[in-house]
Amino acid sequence: MGTIRRSEKVIEIVMVLCSLVSVLTTIGIIIVLSVDTFKFFREVSIIAFLTDTQWTPLFEDKHFGILPLLSGTLLTTFIAIMLAVPVGITIAVYLNEYASKKFTSIVKPILEVLAAIPTVVYGFFALQFVTPLLQKVIPGLSGFNALSPGLVMGVMIIPYITSLSEDALRAVPKSLREASYGLGANRFQTAFKVIVPAANSGIIVSVILAISRALGETMIVAIAAGQEPKLTFNPLESVETITTYIVQVSMGDVPQDSMEYRTIFAAGITLFIFTFLLNNISYWMRKKYSQRYE
Repeated sequence: MGTIRRSEKVIEIVMVLCSLVSVLTTIGIIIVLSVDTFKFFREVSIIAFLTDTQWTPLFEDKHFGILPLLSGTLLTTFIAIMLAVPVGITIAVYLNEYASKKFTSIVKPILEVLAAIPTVVYGFFALQFVTPLLQKVIPGLSGFNALSPGLVMGVMIIPYITSLSEDALRAVPKSLREASYGLGANRFQTAFKVIVPAANSGIIVSVILAISRALGETMIVAIAAGQEPKLTFNPLESVETITTYIVQVSMGDVPQDSMEYRTIFAAGITLFIFTFLLNNISYWMRKKYSQRYE
């Protein structure tokens, strides 16, 4: 018994240490971002940072308004979500309610391969294939635009929504399906009026995770969206996202510990705050709705 207890104690200590890794990593990221961000805001007003409509820290006439980068980030993310959410949830419902188990076991791993494709490949796919295709449909579309990378990002995050949503749908008790069929509902009504609402906590979490993934995407927008920070919500124009700007400055052309270099930390902590809020909303939604259906 003593040996078993010692082994359990060792396992418990190892598990605690493993759980602390993510916590300490997060704290380290916050510290690294905060130190240089604090130096940045000693020279730049936070009000100007949040309200100025121009972002030109690398030009002679310097402006440090984050709104153009923020609008580009939100625009491409919005386009991606508008494609990924309906398609991803529809695929999840089909695999769970309509498809055979054999078909699902084959298709689901293939879908998840999309999440494993390097994003730089998606970027060149958006630039070399999707953009020329869209230019045939939309005359005058710029070679660099927000629409093309947004659509390709949507394709990329479909597996996130499909996989998590399908797991949430599968966890719904069979008694709900049987009750729905017993009341005379058909398969479509049962799927979208009974099963999907019952699994909404998992579906909402999958959507929020996909939004976080799209917000942090770098290579697709860096390659296909252009690098023009504009305060616009027109998907046909070129834009620059927060992650694209960070890559641009991190290439080594900007001296370290300069004002221009510190802008990437201010932009980075802005993106961090957005993802942090989304993760907390995800946790709150999951907790709220899971309690409702217990």
